[in-house]
Order: sequence, then structure tokens, then C-alpha cells
Amino acid sequence: MKLILFIICALWFGAAHGQIKGVVVGQNADGKKEPLYGAKVHLIKSGRGDITNENGEFELILPKELPDTMVVWASGYYNDTIVVTREDRFTGMAITLFSDVILPDVIVEYRKSSKNISRMKVLHVEEITEQELRKAACCNLSESFETNASVDVNVTDAVSGAKKIQMMGLDGVYTQIQMENIPYLRGLESSFGLGSIPGTWIQSIQITKGTGNVVNGYESMAGLINLEIKKSQQMERLYLNLYVNRMGRNELNFNSGFRLNEKWSSGWLAHYSSIPLEMDGNGDGFIDMPTGLNFSVMNRYKYEGEKMEAQFGFNAHADNKIGGQLSRLDVIGDRYVVDIQSRHIDVFAKTGFFMKKPYNSIGVVYNLKYQTVDAGFGPRVFQGEEKRGYVNAIFDGIFGNTDHKYKVGVSGVYSDISQQVDSLTQNRLEIVPGTFFEYTMTTSRHSLVAGIRGDYHNLYGFQYAPRVHYKYALTEYSDLRATGGKGWRVPNFMIDNVSLLANNQAWIAPTETLPEVSWNFGGSFVQRFKLFKRRGSIVFDYYHTLFENQLIVDRDLSTSSITFSNFQGGSYSNSFQAELTLRPFKTIELRFAYKYLDVRAEYGGIVQQQVMVPKHRGFANLGHVSRNKRWEFDITTSIFGQARLPEVMLPDGSVTQVNESEVFAIVNAQITHVYKKWDFYLGGENLGNYRQDNPIIDAANPFSNTFNANRVWAPIFGMNIYAGIRFSIEQPENLKKNK
Repeated sequence: MKLILFIICALWFGAAHGQIKGVVVGQNADGKKEPLYGAKVHLIKSGRGDITNENGEFELILPKELPDTMVVWASGYYNDTIVVTREDRFTGMAITLFSDVILPDVIVEYRKSSKNISRMKVLHVEEITEQELRKAACCNLSESFETNASVDVNVTDAVSGAKKIQMMGLDGVYTQIQMENIPYLRGLESSFGLGSIPGTWIQSIQITKGTGNVVNGYESMAGLINLEIKKSQQMERLYLNLYVNRMGRNELNFNSGFRLNEKWSSGWLAHYSSIPLEMDGNGDGFIDMPTGLNFSVMNRYKYEGEKMEAQFGFNAHADNKIGGQLSRLDVIGDRYVVDIQSRHIDVFAKTGFFMKKPYNSIGVVYNLKYQTVDAGFGPRVFQGEEKRGYVNAIFDGIFGNTDHKYKVGVSGVYSDISQQVDSLTQNRLEIVPGTFFEYTMTTSRHSLVAGIRGDYHNLYGFQYAPRVHYKYALTEYSDLRATGGKGWRVPNFMIDNVSLLANNQAWIAPTETLPEVSWNFGGSFVQRFKLFKRRGSIVFDYYHTLFENQLIVDRDLSTSSITFSNFQGGSYSNSFQAELTLRPFKTIELRFAYKYLDVRAEYGGIVQQQVMVPKHRGFANLGHVSRNKRWEFDITTSIFGQARLPEVMLPDGSVTQVNESEVFAIVNAQITHVYKKWDFYLGGENLGNYRQDNPIIDAANPFSNTFNANRVWAPIFGMNIYAGIRFSIEQPENLKKNK
């Protein structure tokens, strides 16, 4: 209620402040028009600018001093110049650039931050661009967040090499992950799926804190991460990336996009990696990183017509991991082996239809997936199979003018999933039809997105999810955002916690599976400024997540078992983050962040901090690009505060006395040299060589009751040095556009 009152008051009492929205299209010699991606829009007097997105759209906050001259340009087109006055504050612009087939190309450079928060979007959306991803090895999705403070990536255990993300201190299952607005890493993909998407496939990552839009589904409880994959008509004609590190891990990535004809384009993306060497840096007899093979391939096609657009393709992934005790180890009896086999294939399609009435369109998304996971942790075995279908149909329209937009649609989810751990089984068929409505209001200073969706679950009945997002432009350099809403999901306690099989504690299953339901409220403040004529920004955000019902994984109730139970009321998460970005020199960018996490639920019979979640985290990043763009330097330091650890039984029958982790820091760095079509990079991870001592308890007796490989809170292997080569041939400009 407080949030709604705040929004109403802000809508009534805010003074007007100007902004311009528009679209830039290009017209070729044949008279055909298409939106221009990457066109530059620049206000000469104020120095402000923007770059158009894939739909040719741009948005600018107008300065106080008007009129100003706006210049619009794109490679291969004549420039256009427009005088902007105060009368343009409430109008949308449609700008047409005409093909330049006579004059040579004039290349104009516009520097845009590799990581930014969208000024115009109502939601707090943080975008990680391809340029930011180049700052690290970025071999797969789990390594794409190394230079980002909002998303944490943690190792789940000391034997499988699996990683999971956290947002706002909550497990990654509460963050809705999508691949171009198609649900991804759901169900059986949740535990091992981060390795299925290579970083070289990704064009950008959008991170939304809090609940997302109702259009995207009901499962966004702590945030939303959307992956934009490189587009076939814009990606490189040929891209190769070769990577190797000191642990023997080697990778090869291949991308290729090409236009088939005037309306069709296609792209191939492929990835291969292997770890052939068994390495035991801490001498505990266990392989630090499992050996094995990983292969991924995606093929997509896009059709661009006058009345419709469509794209479709498939994505396949296979992952084989072998870990556990060293094969050369002389053991009495059976050797403890970790064997994980994951297989995934899905087909997807998107269709968009343009209607005669302006600003009206229909879009439909389809997805079919088949997934299997077989995982063995010594004597303990997990088996899972999932068949999933998804459809989402959206109609876009306006009420009167573009200041009042709406989306209405229907969706459907089909999930047939079977899981087995030891003697426990869970088979479930879910059919969830749903419908939603979302309204967007935009004024010169206020923006509001309000939506509600209703879904009927065949097992749990009707579920509703209201959400509201509000943005207020305090000044031309300051933005205030507020958000609130509900999310829910049906937990899969087996695959969501499969890494907890890396011990010999018995699992006590929940008496019944209930949907997890949470409410999230929060907001952010973004202030942009200039220091010594250089741009900078400071961002504060706070979010509170309150669970009506949460499936609790209790590792404190007993040292001999892990209990799964429904906890109704009382579990919550508080997340606060502050981030400062400075550019003291033209070629240097500094970024500092601090994050506080308070995540509590009932563990061991009392409400206390969740295990393995540090309350405090610090972050610093320095990036440098030489003036001639031949050299790129990047260094990132992450500082992790103390985290509560679960009590476990020791071999002598006693219980661990130290139940808090140490404060430690991880330093990563990379240097890249660019030479024509070649990039040569050399980097290091964990350069301070910090390692957790004895990450496995009772490693000498892996079949004993006291064996435990889940008390991992820091790196288990030391410094890692890697090197790589990138080679790319860009798509010819005349082939990026329709002829």
C-alpha cells in the first residue's frame, strides 16, 4: 500500500522534464526501409547521445538549455541534422536516413560504457555488453559475471565442479533466467546448466533486480537475467576463439553468420571444451576439477518480411564429467567416483506479425525441450528426465497515443519431469495455462508499468501475480525507481540440491511439495555526474524479499541428515548494494561496489542466517583501453566477508568448532593485444593463490558417515593462468542490411 501511495503522489506532484523517444530507419536504393541498429544520435551542445537498439529505437533526456542540434548518423547512410526545441518534449520522432552509395564511409566513434543501467527503462535493468564480457576469459555463462557485483557465482561442492548463481543472497532457482525471453536453466538444467552457454555466443546480458514483468512469466522472485545471443544477420562472418589454461582445460569456439538472400539469414554457433588432466593441487587424493568433454551447438534462422518476422532454430548440449578420487590412487576397495552425464536439446521459434494499425503487433514464442541428467556421487545416484513445452503469445497496442501502451496475452507451460535420488522418487506432470495484462504509462518525467497475471496449475490450482514498477526522473541526471510484486514457483528439491549428494548424509524428503511464494519490494537511486569533465555515476539499491512459503534445506538440524521442509512465514532476504563508477581519464574506468546481504530462515529450529552466504562483499574493477585500441587491461578484486558454515561431524566423532568462514579476496586480471583481425589475450585468476584448506572432510574415507565435500566456501585450487587467441572476420556492412 505504501508503494502505491508513493507512486500516486509522485505522479501528481512531479514537474515536467523533457525527453525524446524515436526510431531511426534506413532507406536503401530500392526504397525499402528497415530499422537501423547501432545508429548514433547526438546532441551537440549538451554532449548527450544514445545508440539505437535492434528495433532502431533511441531515447534521450533533454538538457535544460534548448534549443540544441541533434545529429543522427549511421555507416552507409547520409547524416541528418534536426533542431530540437522545448516543443519536442512530448513528441516521438521517426527519422529516415537515406543510403549513401556514392560517398565513401565516414566512421564516427561514440564511446559507450561496457556496463550500464538503462536511463529510460522503468525497471532497474543493468546491461552487460559484449565489450564487458571480453574483460575475462568468459568461457561459459558461469564466468560471464566475474566483472559484475550484482550476481554471485559459487562452487557448490569440492568434487563435481558445478557452479550456481545467487542474486540478492538467494539461490539461483529464484532468479528467472531466459534466453531471448524464452525460459532457460529451469528444471533439470538448474544445477549444471551454467556450463551449457559459452560466453562467446552472448551479445549482451540484461540483469533485472526484483520481480520482472508479468509478460515474462510467474517465476521471477529475486530477479531476471535475459541472455541475448548474437544475431545471425549481425554477427561475425567468421569468429574463432582458442583457449587453454594451466589445468589443461582447452576450448574452441566457432561462430558464423551469413545472409542467405534478401529476407533470410542464418547463423551457426559451436563450442567444444575438454579437461584431460587429473590435478590434485591440495594433495587430498581428489581431483580438483573433474575431467571430461563439453559440446554445444546452436543453429538459427531469421526471416524478415514486410508483414512478419520469424526466427527458429535448435540448441543442443552434451556434458560428461568424471571426478572423485584420482585414478592413479592406490585405494583399498572401491574408488570414490563422481560421474555426471547431462544431455539437452531444444527447438525454439518466434513469430511477429505487423498489423495495419500503427503500434499494434502480435508476437508468439514457442519452445520444446528434452533433458536428461544422470549423476553419481560415489554410492549415491541421481537420475532425471524432463520433457518441457512453452508458448507465449503477446498482443501490443496503445490507448490513444504512445504514452499509454499495453500488452495482453496468454501463455502455457507443460512439464513432465521424473527424478530419483537413492530410494526417493518424485514424478510430476505440470500443465499451467495463464493469461496476463500489462499497462505502461510514460510522461515527460514519470513512467509506470503495472501488470497482473493469473495462472492455473493442474496440481495447485489458481495462482495470481501482481507487479508494479515506477520510475521518476528527479533531475536530468537523477533517477528514482520503485518496484513491488509477487512471484511463485514449484520447487524440484532433488535436482535443485543435487550437489548435496557429495556427502553421506541421509535426505529427509518434505511431507508434501507446495509452491514457493514470495513478495519482493525495493527500489534504486541512480545519480550521474561529471568530475573533472569526466562522466561518472553512483547507484544505490535495496530489495526485501518476504516468503509466504519457502522450501527450506536444513543442514543444521542434524549432522547425519539433511531435512527438506516447507517453512510458511518468517523467511526473508534483505539486499543492499552501492556502486560507484568513475572515469578519471579518457582511457581508464574504475568501478567500486559494496553489497550487504541478510538472508534468514529457520535452520536448526531457530531463525538465523543462511549458510554459505557472506553478509558483506566488496568489489573493485579497473579497466584500461589504450588510445590506439591496441591494448586492453583489466583487473578485478572481489572481497568476501565471513559466512556462516553448517556444523558437520569430524572423523573423531566431534563436531566442527569453527563455523564461520574466513575473510578473503580473489584477484583476476587480463591483458589483450589487438592486431587487425586477431586478439591475443593472457590472464590470471586467483592471482593471490588463495585456497581453502581441507575442503573435503574425511577425504581418506569417502564411504564413511563423516565424509563431506559440501563445506566449500573458497577456491579449492590456487592460481590459474590462461591464454587465448581470437580471430574474426566481420560481416560486410552491405550484407547486414537487406539489399
